[in-house]
Amino acid sequence: MEAHLSLKESIIIYLDRSGGLRKLIETCNSLKESQQVEAVYRFNFDVNPTDLLELDARLGDCVLHDPLKATSLFQSVCYLSIKALSLFEHTVTENQVYVVLKPTHMPPFPQYFLDLSEFPRGYGPMRPLAMEGLVIAMTRVTKYTQGARFLCTEEKCPCSRGFHHIRVHAPGATESATVRSGFICFLCSSPLKEDVKSRVLGDKQLIELVHVKALDVLGIHDPSSLRYQSVTLFLRDELCNSMKIGQVYQVVGIPAHVHQWPNITCSIEASSVQIVIPEYPCKISCNFHALHAASSCSPWRFSAIVANSFGSGIVPPGLYNTLKLAMLLSLVQTEGQNTDAHNHLDVLALSSDTLVIDRLMTYSLSLAGRGIRHPVTGELFASLSRDEHGTGTVNIHAGSAMLATGGVCLLGDLTCYKKDRIDTLQSVLESRAVSVFIPGKKYGEDADQHLSFPIKCNFWALAGAEASSKKLVRPESVVLGSMEMGLIPPQVAEAFGLVIQCREPIGQHPLLPMTVHTLRQAISPGEPLYPACMQFTTQDYKELLAYAQGLKVDMTPEAEKMIHGYYMASRRVRSDSAQGSAVSVTSIKLMIGIAQAHAKLNLRTHVLEEDAVIAVLLCENAITLIHGASVLVIPPDALFPFDLRDLDSLCRRDQILEELHQQILHFVYTYAPGAATYIMEE
Repeated sequence: MEAHLSLKESIIIYLDRSGGLRKLIETCNSLKESQQVEAVYRFNFDVNPTDLLELDARLGDCVLHDPLKATSLFQSVCYLSIKALSLFEHTVTENQVYVVLKPTHMPPFPQYFLDLSEFPRGYGPMRPLAMEGLVIAMTRVTKYTQGARFLCTEEKCPCSRGFHHIRVHAPGATESATVRSGFICFLCSSPLKEDVKSRVLGDKQLIELVHVKALDVLGIHDPSSLRYQSVTLFLRDELCNSMKIGQVYQVVGIPAHVHQWPNITCSIEASSVQIVIPEYPCKISCNFHALHAASSCSPWRFSAIVANSFGSGIVPPGLYNTLKLAMLLSLVQTEGQNTDAHNHLDVLALSSDTLVIDRLMTYSLSLAGRGIRHPVTGELFASLSRDEHGTGTVNIHAGSAMLATGGVCLLGDLTCYKKDRIDTLQSVLESRAVSVFIPGKKYGEDADQHLSFPIKCNFWALAGAEASSKKLVRPESVVLGSMEMGLIPPQVAEAFGLVIQCREPIGQHPLLPMTVHTLRQAISPGEPLYPACMQFTTQDYKELLAYAQGLKVDMTPEAEKMIHGYYMASRRVRSDSAQGSAVSVTSIKLMIGIAQAHAKLNLRTHVLEEDAVIAVLLCENAITLIHGASVLVIPPDALFPFDLRDLDSLCRRDQILEELHQQILHFVYTYAPGAATYIMEE
């Protein structure tokens, strides 16, 4: 008895210090305003185990290892406080006080962490544990019984009135454990019947949580013999809708066994939910650091060398540099677990050699914080099924795009997709959201519903392309807009934004570079073929991209003026032609995203006018490939006219870009003179 009194005193002190008593009073005041006598009054408290252990080690141990006993102690204290402070005008029994304790975190020790990849699990005592996982499915919010009042059927029994028999929900309990027939009175052993009018309902939502490493099955990592199985997480009341599909969360909850004859499943009653924010590295490799210092004389040089050397194990340096730069910019512009809005950079590559491009994209996907390769026969956005836990509602499963949230989803060859999927993809690219139709009759709803889910990943795709002439066309004679996109509709390519035409280096046979590269790999398997492979490793690129992704950049007025000026001038020039709709408001967002990503890739925190030049060139390149003639005089492969092997080639590239810079300025001041003093609202 003395031990219990001591624990209750500690609870009073903790509630007073943590603001729990104030929250109790506020909750009671809000309940009094309803002027309705409830069977159960619910009070939830956020409990900090660290503060409890510092205040009273026994109380902290009770909360961590015996949550049912701790809940009973808090319930008694709350009831005594309500009674002593006269917080209710009517009489309230201790049975009506329903307390929910929510530990905010767990001590940083292995015994308090549940690894979702380990088996068996859930066979220990029912106590709170911390876990981390990815949301792969969720149900809609449904109702459950928080508490119910039962009355004795014997009229002469005191329990036939009042609030003597109150049943409340406990962690791991099913609906039938709270409300069912068969209960008997503890005084006279007569059957009990429920007072249905006094039933108190709450909200619940079921979440499927799985270990993050399970994504390796859909990524590009080597398959392993490990087995990953999802665990069902129950969110109740204020925690409903606190989790989103495709996000990684750290959860504190109580594992429990749910008995549904003939099966027994392990589920988690969630107490607190926190989104996991990725930690970005604070430095880059020594090789890239030295390169950045040596190339500081030019705003374009560092990113050019990084792109030129990228993927040297797949394609030789100098080949497909524009595509490699576009993929690096797209990787930098992924959002990770950041929920803030940002400009997506989707990439569509057009090439006559789709096999090599697919290999290059697959390699690049491994550098993404989260990379998903979508199987053509799989579900891209979302699928529906009936919930298996007795709720009867719909269970929404994540597709590849949702699983790639904060990363990159590689679609592969678009010519393998059916028309209806291409149309859906185009709609999602334009709206960055997918609409899911839920037939009400099938899933026990009163009416059909449409739910919208945001899509927060960058899409990569490729498609075969051929020169418009059936004869062999030399690379140096190919001009922008002369490549056909085959079966890909122009509106789909336009929805991607970054459309890249992959060409071989000027003056060489189309197959010569890859032929030499393949032969060298066959002669020296596993050995670095180029100095770039030895100087910049894959790990160096991962660190560089992760560091650049974490940078926060600001647009300078000069960059804003150039982007807006090009937009206004291009629309004015193209307004009298069939290309009037080629430049839309989305083009501004695309150029802003490219400029920001280019500044990040160059490790800058301010977007310069030179970054806007790259954005304008890539945007104009995409518009010209889709719609035809260009408003600028841009030579083929203007961004990478040759392999950047030495200082002279870098200087020549800088000179070409500076000439294009001046050409863009002249174009802007000629056709949009007012843009020089206009700062766009975007």
